[in-house]
Amino acid sequence: MFKKFYPYEHIDSVFSIDYDALYKKGYRGIIFDLDNTLVHHGDNSNDKVDNLFKHIHSIGFKTLLLTNNDQERVERFIKNIDTQYICDANKPDTLNYLKAIDLLGLKKSEVVYVGDQIFIDIVGANKCGIASILVDFIRLDAETKIGKKRYIEKFILMFYRNSKYRGRIGNISKVNKDGKKVIL
Repeated sequence: MFKKFYPYEHIDSVFSIDYDALYKKGYRGIIFDLDNTLVHHGDNSNDKVDNLFKHIHSIGFKTLLLTNNDQERVERFIKNIDTQYICDANKPDTLNYLKAIDLLGLKKSEVVYVGDQIFIDIVGANKCGIASILVDFIRLDAETKIGKKRYIEKFILMFYRNSKYRGRIGNISKVNKDGKKVIL
């Protein structure tokens, strides 16, 4: 019943993904959402995000931002990042997911989507037939309220944790020397 809402993986943040492991699994392109996935809503990129993209590109990945934000917002964000983008994407409509795959010049099976919203990011990727990674949304410590959709997402994730659809990519969380997940 909930399958269309289930990500292939659920990871704490974009910084907890083992991109080397993802590459070894045959993925060659990563489509990222922007706000609350890479940075807090409306924030500019920072050194940590800029370095993440440099690392991802050094592995051999192609990247693309797929966002419902406008062009001005995206161009401000990618000031120090060499990546393609599609803005005003009208997610979860699949048209621009498919356009993104085409721009990357890859097959669906070689692309993974990373986003923070089940009803927009994950549903769109799943409808399109590409692997999806849900990351916990970025929220400032002072933010105490979340939208109604976030509560519904928590409910869906309760079922997801015990479903057969969990872990479809497998072993892509960074771990330390002791084998414990790295949470950044």
